[in-house]
Amino acid sequence: MEKRFLPPAEAAAAIVAAGERVLTQPLSRTLVLSLLAGFYIAFGAQLATVVTSDATQHLGLGISRFLGGSVFSLGLMLVVVCGAELFTGNSLLAKAALQGRIPWSKLAENWGVVLLGNFAGSLFFAWLMFETGLWKTGRIGEHAVGIAAMKCQLDFWPAFVRGVFCNWLVCLAVFMAFAARDVVSKMLACYMPIMAFVASGFEHNVANMYFIPAGLFVDGALGQQTPGLTWGNFFLGNQLPVTLGNIVGGVVFVAFAYWYVHLRSTSK
Repeated sequence: MEKRFLPPAEAAAAIVAAGERVLTQPLSRTLVLSLLAGFYIAFGAQLATVVTSDATQHLGLGISRFLGGSVFSLGLMLVVVCGAELFTGNSLLAKAALQGRIPWSKLAENWGVVLLGNFAGSLFFAWLMFETGLWKTGRIGEHAVGIAAMKCQLDFWPAFVRGVFCNWLVCLAVFMAFAARDVVSKMLACYMPIMAFVASGFEHNVANMYFIPAGLFVDGALGQQTPGLTWGNFFLGNQLPVTLGNIVGGVVFVAFAYWYVHLRSTSK
């Protein structure tokens, strides 16, 4: 009888086997798949922006965040079910490196290409969304600017810690999706942790590759300069600490932890 889900040890082994693709997958394929992941996460991010644009004043902050996280989970569902290369999820590939199945240099190469592709996809999507004209005026555009400004004004340490918590949950979602054996279960595995990180206010570097440029585009169209909302603060004040935090959250608290528990004794 086919298993309805994989137990943790088998899911960890499946992630290691999946990580071996970096040895043979052409960089062009990795780049295209990472562009798609940037698009998919941006779909969820723009939907969350729309849904939460007026929810706070009617439903309160907690419910607004819950709704935003619920629709944002669409992004990871698309990545997992349709197939794409997402930087935060690829933190789990460290498991294959720890197991000795891929060299750390190939892991670093994958991360570099995927990070570049995710950024290009998210930025292009943000520009396309701006070109629709849907956000140039009105509440949604103002909300997009507010989200971006808040993220750019974070201090380094809080942004880093929020990044740790975020990718801890994202990688647990991917771990559970590996354990799931059918599409509905994979989607549910994506939903709960992603909703939790968004509702909690944690920081995801690829999502921010959409949120902050989108706010910058709208801010420029409105002819204003929102304090702290600059490209420099986007890269150095948000992307740097959040990316480092995402790496720690995914590699240390998920990849290393489950490798140590289930796979260390069988490593090369």
